[in-house]
Amino acid sequence: MFISVSPLLAQSALPSVTVDAPQRARQVTRSAARSATHPISISARAQPRPQRPVRAQPPARPVVPIPAITVTGQQQGVSLTAPGTAQAQREADQTPGSVAVVPSSAYRNSTPSNTIKDILDYVPGVFAQPKWGDDTRLSIRGSSLSRNFHLRGVQLYMDGIPINTADGYGDFQEIDPTAYRHVDVFKGANALRFGANSMGGAINFVTATGRDGDVNGASVDAGSFGTKRFQFNVGGAKGNWDGYFTGSGQMQDGARQHSDGTAARASGNIGYRISPDVETRFYFNANSVRNRIPGSVSRASALTSPQTPAANNVALDQQRNIDTMRIGNKTTMRFDHTVLDFGFFAVDRHLMHPIFQWLDYHYLDYGGFARIADDRVIDGFRNRFVAGVNLINGSIDNRQFANIGGVKGALLSSSVDRSRNTSVYAENSFYMLPSVALVAGTQFIYATRNRKDRFLSDGDQSGSTHFNPWSPKAGLLWDVRPGWQAYANISRSAELPSFGESSSFPAPVIPWTSIRPQKATTYEIGTRGRLPDLNWELTAYHANIRDELQCLYSAFGNCNVTNANRTMHQGVEAALGAAIFKNLFSNLAEPDKVWLNLAYTFSDFRFHNDPLYGNNQLPGAPRHYLRAELLYRHPAGFYAGPNMEWVPQAYFVDSANTLKTQAYGIFGLKAGYDSGGSWSAYVEARNLANAKYIASASIIDKANANSPLFEPGTGRAVYAGLKYKW
Repeated sequence: MFISVSPLLAQSALPSVTVDAPQRARQVTRSAARSATHPISISARAQPRPQRPVRAQPPARPVVPIPAITVTGQQQGVSLTAPGTAQAQREADQTPGSVAVVPSSAYRNSTPSNTIKDILDYVPGVFAQPKWGDDTRLSIRGSSLSRNFHLRGVQLYMDGIPINTADGYGDFQEIDPTAYRHVDVFKGANALRFGANSMGGAINFVTATGRDGDVNGASVDAGSFGTKRFQFNVGGAKGNWDGYFTGSGQMQDGARQHSDGTAARASGNIGYRISPDVETRFYFNANSVRNRIPGSVSRASALTSPQTPAANNVALDQQRNIDTMRIGNKTTMRFDHTVLDFGFFAVDRHLMHPIFQWLDYHYLDYGGFARIADDRVIDGFRNRFVAGVNLINGSIDNRQFANIGGVKGALLSSSVDRSRNTSVYAENSFYMLPSVALVAGTQFIYATRNRKDRFLSDGDQSGSTHFNPWSPKAGLLWDVRPGWQAYANISRSAELPSFGESSSFPAPVIPWTSIRPQKATTYEIGTRGRLPDLNWELTAYHANIRDELQCLYSAFGNCNVTNANRTMHQGVEAALGAAIFKNLFSNLAEPDKVWLNLAYTFSDFRFHNDPLYGNNQLPGAPRHYLRAELLYRHPAGFYAGPNMEWVPQAYFVDSANTLKTQAYGIFGLKAGYDSGGSWSAYVEARNLANAKYIASASIIDKANANSPLFEPGTGRAVYAGLKYKW
């Protein structure tokens, strides 16, 4: 069975995909084996069929054994509700499209793990660039390019609990890269199971449980720009109970002036095994983050004086401060061939955000989910059926005040924004051959948006709207040989607008109730594989989009997001991990290696015969983006080598295609020790040449040379860390 294909995974030992299943799983496997010889249907109780008249039978069909995921209450290392990275990789392998499972071992012990970029650097198709502090510009296959603040177009989850608000906007301040066992990346319609139906897909950050190994540990990291962090995690299992807790505290002065901040984050879960086939788990997460905002500046300022903040940001003491509390539950019930998951969640979030005005928002999001997965042999053919429902509701108590030098002034607007979302999905994988599956699925979303204006002196801005898109998909998954897969799919996706679209001050160009969902038809084909000294992914996609949420108008330098007519996104995503040299200096049984790790993304995003912009390139993302690393690894645990990030071609920052960023290449070096034992350590130098470059940019309809759209990249920096586990 094939596991993950990300070259990140080659940096450390991975868990085997083979689960050492107990008696129940062995019985299922034996039943499947008997079916390979005698093609009969296996019922939930494996009862024999009534006698039938004897007739000629076709040759017996070989059957793909059903993956055994059964565990017992005495197994220390496996949880029913959160079965682990190996099982996450199994799930990914059954997707006929581009997905990635990134284990913490790929980045946690060898980088400072400051932002989401450290996690996703080697996942092709993902463009993640920090702006300041924890804030990052994230785009997957061109998603969210028109969102100059926060996030849209990618659904973020923590242990399956939404991080995004109910209307779809997201943020990165609640994400602690040190806290997760692994991270799942589902691109586009491959995120069906999360009810995430946008072209960008979904990212799920998964914490460990008390039944995992190495659950106790502590780490310290420090480095340039006043960066300091302490992190710890504790856990364990006793009888039917297990628990896990992780927390971290971080502070930094920031690479730019007026970008200092602090963060305290905590996550945990408690699980109880009700019976060998039923387990429930409660999750909690809390964050308190304070960060000043240096702001976007002109191109000239970004490239000549990258530490300089925007003057207005300093004058208004602009900040983004957030406190959150998240709770949830997941219960798993297992039957002979069927697994049922269900649960609930609630999130309380308070955003204190002095910018052009002093924003004071209270969010309350809540909902539930249920999912059933049935994997059995029917008349000699393996069939896997998955269906589920997700409910995500929420309200925003929205108050905006005058910002008087960073102090809250008079009330200027107030509303209550309510969102309701119900998504229902189903997907079936039918193995017409032991190695070939036909996959078909669909998703339906019914969503409402309602705003009640409580500040009527500037007119009544109340309104409501609703959406009900269908999104079918079909695909083919081929296990060419062990460790090698090929796949293809056609899918529809629909991205719903949030309350933040067309929200410019003092008045939007187009009312938010008039904005339509973004709908895309995407064609995808690719291959992935994992061999002992070689792993790869190569995917090509083409998406035809109607009503893409794009920046077509602007006021006061702010993008007004409205619907473009037709646009096109297409690209190539390639990842490679390869041992290019072996047995250089080591005489041990396990050879030393020089490992090449790279991820390349080609993106071609364009308007299509637009009345304003013709066939111009869509702004906001580079056409070529390459991350590469060459590491020497000794079996004793030592590693060292250079890395690079290269954007060889500047990209546009406006729809009119009048202003570009600048091409850049930056180089780094890291070294460390990680033998899999109790101690590990690293030191990493970034941007060794101290190059001045533009890491990310906001977009607008038509820019000029002085448009404040650019976020300077970080200069030369050195980080070091030490981790101990027991």
